[in-house]
Amino acid sequence: MRRYLVPWRFEECRIYSTGVLVLGSGIAGLYTALKASEYFEVTVLTKKGIPESNTKHAQGGIAVALDQEDSPSLHYEDTLYAGAGLCESDSVRALVEDGPLRVEELIRMGAHFDRKNGKLAFTQEAAHSRRRVLHANGDATGEEIERTLIAQALGEERILVKEEQFLLDLLKNSKGEVIGALSLNELTHELEIYLAQAVVLATGGLGQLYCYTTNPEVATGDGIAAAYRAGAQLMDMEFVQFHPTALFIPGAPRFLISEAVRGEGAQLLNAQGERFMQDVPGKELAPRDVVARGIWREQAKGEVTLDFRPIGVAKVPRRFPMIYQTCLDYGINVLEERLPVAPAAHYMMGGVRTDERGRTSLPNLYASGECACNGVHGANRLASNSLLDGLVFGGRIVEDIVNTARAKGSSNPQPRDIYAEKDEKLPEAGQEQIPLKREELQELMWEYVGIIREEEGLKKAIKLIGSWDSAFIPEKEIPQLELKNLLTAGYCVARAALAREESRGGHYRSDYPEINARDLKHSIQARGTGDVCTIPVSRVD
Repeated sequence: MRRYLVPWRFEECRIYSTGVLVLGSGIAGLYTALKASEYFEVTVLTKKGIPESNTKHAQGGIAVALDQEDSPSLHYEDTLYAGAGLCESDSVRALVEDGPLRVEELIRMGAHFDRKNGKLAFTQEAAHSRRRVLHANGDATGEEIERTLIAQALGEERILVKEEQFLLDLLKNSKGEVIGALSLNELTHELEIYLAQAVVLATGGLGQLYCYTTNPEVATGDGIAAAYRAGAQLMDMEFVQFHPTALFIPGAPRFLISEAVRGEGAQLLNAQGERFMQDVPGKELAPRDVVARGIWREQAKGEVTLDFRPIGVAKVPRRFPMIYQTCLDYGINVLEERLPVAPAAHYMMGGVRTDERGRTSLPNLYASGECACNGVHGANRLASNSLLDGLVFGGRIVEDIVNTARAKGSSNPQPRDIYAEKDEKLPEAGQEQIPLKREELQELMWEYVGIIREEEGLKKAIKLIGSWDSAFIPEKEIPQLELKNLLTAGYCVARAALAREESRGGHYRSDYPEINARDLKHSIQARGTGDVCTIPVSRVD
């Protein structure tokens, strides 16, 4: 694997300096930037326009124990149960205990969540023992949260947001400390360097690894790949969550059908019109991995549909206006007929390894949100915990940056501090580019590293991805750069999946279909360290 995504020379780059550099503009990135701006000058780099992230597309809501009949301890237990034994207890405790304060802060910022009789309205989602999921505008929760955070960030003088900035690589000094990032300005096509006391990765997930995904086009694993190239440890990359219910119409994108739809009473039916989840604990509201595999198996026999009508014809358009209208746009009136659904890649539980303060294995580098893995989601994320994750750990990251700056008396790094590490593999003059398309990788991942996996397919995927990656050297064109990052991420996912010889949460091996009760370990991998290794489930020191 190459050290740098593209070859570059220091003298070719424009250089900027900031106190804290945040990479990404979803909930994790913008909330971190807002908290950091209380102490530092902050620069936010975002790949496209500031609203474009997985946060904007989140429908169901944000899980938080704010109801009188709920408690952080119940939320803690539900998260551990869904995580199938791989949750880090310290991280989960931080999530559920800090969560209420962070959400209340979000409300003070101006986020408008749905209410009933003047009180916050909560809905039920899979594997939750209580109705604890807040929602906004029915089924547009992420959009409301993103709107709120964007308004706050753009109104803060100490935050500079720069759009159309593609993260190429992280920069280090001779001590191995991360001191900034190299980006490609998509408007000018120039290379730019941003130096900072602390760098926060909040670049989101990698759903575009798969041909069927609920994720937007920007979710290409750029931050995870850049961290891997820089030498950061990745953790639990085998755990990709496939959402059970995405719109399944030929020619249409896999539009997400929120879990809240099933939480309000919608039923899954097989080709014979039978509720095939009836005998499963939790039924349609079993953990996501269980429901996704249930649908996958039924699809081998015929079409699987979601029946909205048990919710009530008067309630559906009011409670799920976006989903209702989108289905109408594709010719299906869910008040009168059943909706074809199928699983799709949705969320990465693994990512850049961090502790409960967001610290990675590289000094001065932090990670938050979907690109990070602190063990809070374990092997299977509890529904609607992702938005809360970005708030809670974004806040904790800033606390650690402040404490570190006070202890070390940190100042902004200078251009002379950049360590010009030699790339392992630079393009050769006249080297022929292999004709690789993103679709080839996506189809390979879906077939061999998707919902159901086994040894032969995983080995085939690893061999092919490795050969593609070694021969593919991208030009400074965004689709090529994204594909290179997807190759890196896909390779790491497949290697971790091959190493885990059991089935747990979002990782299912047909050749090892049982969970290994004694194998409570995280998978760890880093560039240049050879095989995937493991560490016990425990606090990350």
